[in-house]
Amino acid sequence: MVILIDTNIIIDHFISRQPHMNNAAEILRLCFQKKCQGYITAHSITNIFYILRKEFSVNDRKKMLLELCEFMEVAGIQRNQIMNALTNENFDDLEDCLQSECARQIGAEYIITRNITDFTTSSIPAILPEDFLKII
Repeated sequence: MVILIDTNIIIDHFISRQPHMNNAAEILRLCFQKKCQGYITAHSITNIFYILRKEFSVNDRKKMLLELCEFMEVAGIQRNQIMNALTNENFDDLEDCLQSECARQIGAEYIITRNITDFTTSSIPAILPEDFLKII
Protein backbone atom coordinates (compact mmCIF):
# COMPACT_ATOMS: atom_id res chain seq x y z
CA MET A 1 0.00 0.00 0.00
CA VAL A 2 1.36 3.40 -1.02
CA ILE A 3 0.64 6.31 1.32
CA LEU A 4 1.59 9.96 1.43
CA ILE A 5 2.20 11.17 4.97
CA ASP A 6 1.32 14.80 5.59
CA THR A 7 3.67 17.19 7.36
CA ASN A 8 1.63 17.30 10.59
CA ILE A 9 2.08 13.55 11.16
CA ILE A 10 5.87 13.78 10.90
CA ILE A 11 5.92 16.76 13.26
CA ASP A 12 3.70 14.86 15.73
CA HIS A 13 6.37 12.18 15.83
CA PHE A 14 9.41 14.47 16.03
CA ILE A 15 8.10 16.65 18.86
CA SER A 16 6.15 13.88 20.62
CA ARG A 17 2.98 15.92 20.33
CA GLN A 18 0.23 14.47 22.51
CA PRO A 19 -2.16 12.81 21.96
CA HIS A 20 -1.00 12.19 18.38
CA MET A 21 2.54 10.87 18.79
CA ASN A 22 1.66 7.19 19.22
CA ASN A 23 -0.31 7.01 15.97
CA ALA A 24 2.43 8.90 14.14
CA ALA A 25 5.11 6.57 15.50
CA GLU A 26 3.08 3.50 14.53
CA ILE A 27 2.60 4.73 10.96
CA LEU A 28 6.31 5.44 10.61
CA ARG A 29 7.10 2.01 12.09
CA LEU A 30 4.89 0.38 9.45
CA CYS A 31 6.80 2.26 6.75
CA PHE A 32 10.15 1.32 8.29
CA GLN A 33 9.11 -2.34 8.34
CA LYS A 34 7.96 -2.04 4.70
CA LYS A 35 4.39 -3.01 5.57
CA CYS A 36 3.41 0.00 3.48
CA GLN A 37 5.36 2.30 1.21
CA GLY A 38 5.49 5.68 2.85
CA TYR A 39 6.16 8.90 0.99
CA ILE A 40 6.79 12.40 2.19
CA THR A 41 6.96 15.35 -0.18
CA ALA A 42 10.13 17.31 -0.81
CA HIS A 43 8.42 20.52 0.24
CA SER A 44 7.33 18.86 3.51
CA ILE A 45 10.99 18.27 4.33
CA THR A 46 11.80 21.97 3.99
CA ASN A 47 8.66 22.91 5.93
CA ILE A 48 9.53 20.49 8.76
CA PHE A 49 13.11 21.75 8.87
CA TYR A 50 11.81 25.31 9.30
CA ILE A 51 8.98 24.51 11.74
CA LEU A 52 11.27 22.58 14.10
CA ARG A 53 13.89 25.34 14.29
CA LYS A 54 12.87 26.37 17.83
CA GLU A 55 12.95 22.83 19.22
CA PHE A 56 16.10 21.43 17.58
CA SER A 57 19.48 22.60 16.35
CA VAL A 58 20.32 22.67 12.65
CA ASN A 59 22.41 19.51 12.99
CA ASP A 60 19.69 17.69 14.94
CA ARG A 61 17.06 18.61 12.33
CA LYS A 62 19.30 17.46 9.51
CA LYS A 63 19.98 14.16 11.30
CA MET A 64 16.27 13.57 12.00
CA LEU A 65 15.30 14.22 8.39
CA LEU A 66 18.16 12.11 7.04
CA GLU A 67 17.00 9.21 9.20
CA LEU A 68 13.44 9.69 7.95
CA CYS A 69 14.64 9.63 4.34
CA GLU A 70 16.45 6.34 4.98
CA PHE A 71 13.15 4.45 4.92
CA MET A 72 10.68 6.88 3.37
CA GLU A 73 10.47 7.78 -0.29
CA VAL A 74 10.47 11.44 -1.24
CA ALA A 75 7.93 12.67 -3.77
CA GLY A 76 9.28 15.54 -5.82
CA ILE A 77 7.31 18.37 -7.27
CA GLN A 78 7.47 19.29 -10.92
CA ARG A 79 6.51 22.44 -12.76
CA ASN A 80 3.28 20.92 -14.11
CA GLN A 81 2.16 19.98 -10.59
CA ILE A 82 2.84 23.50 -9.37
CA MET A 83 0.91 24.90 -12.32
CA ASN A 84 -1.99 22.52 -11.60
CA ALA A 85 -2.00 23.55 -7.95
CA LEU A 86 -1.89 27.26 -8.75
CA THR A 87 -4.84 26.98 -11.11
CA ASN A 88 -6.88 24.55 -9.00
CA GLU A 89 -9.84 26.52 -7.66
CA ASN A 90 -10.98 23.63 -5.44
CA PHE A 91 -8.16 24.17 -2.92
CA ASP A 92 -7.68 27.32 -0.87
CA ASP A 93 -4.33 26.17 0.54
CA LEU A 94 -1.50 25.80 -1.98
CA GLU A 95 0.53 23.47 0.23
CA ASP A 96 -2.41 21.07 0.64
CA CYS A 97 -3.03 21.13 -3.10
CA LEU A 98 0.64 20.30 -3.71
CA GLN A 99 0.34 17.39 -1.26
CA SER A 100 -2.64 16.13 -3.25
CA GLU A 101 -0.78 16.56 -6.55
CA CYS A 102 2.18 14.58 -5.21
CA ALA A 103 -0.11 11.86 -3.85
CA ARG A 104 -1.68 11.51 -7.27
CA GLN A 105 1.74 11.41 -8.95
CA ILE A 106 2.98 8.51 -6.80
CA GLY A 107 -0.26 6.55 -7.00
CA ALA A 108 -0.99 6.84 -3.28
CA GLU A 109 -4.04 5.12 -1.92
CA TYR A 110 -4.32 7.58 0.96
CA ILE A 111 -3.04 10.87 2.30
CA ILE A 112 -2.47 10.35 6.02
CA THR A 113 -3.24 13.62 7.80
CA ARG A 114 -4.98 15.03 10.84
CA ASN A 115 -6.50 17.75 8.64
CA ILE A 116 -8.79 15.70 6.41
CA THR A 117 -11.15 18.63 5.81
CA ASP A 118 -8.30 20.33 3.92
CA PHE A 119 -8.41 17.52 1.36
CA THR A 120 -12.13 17.15 0.66
CA THR A 121 -11.59 17.98 -3.03
CA SER A 122 -8.50 15.78 -3.42
CA SER A 123 -8.66 12.93 -5.92
CA ILE A 124 -6.74 10.87 -3.33
CA PRO A 125 -8.72 10.27 -0.14
CA ALA A 126 -7.40 11.77 3.07
CA ILE A 127 -7.63 9.63 6.17
CA LEU A 128 -6.97 10.21 9.85
CA PRO A 129 -4.00 8.30 11.32
CA GLU A 130 -6.23 6.29 13.68
CA ASP A 131 -8.54 5.29 10.83
CA PHE A 132 -5.60 4.24 8.68
CA LEU A 133 -4.23 2.09 11.50
CA LYS A 134 -7.59 0.32 11.75
CA ILE A 135 -7.56 -0.72 8.11
CA ILE A 136 -3.90 -1.66 7.68
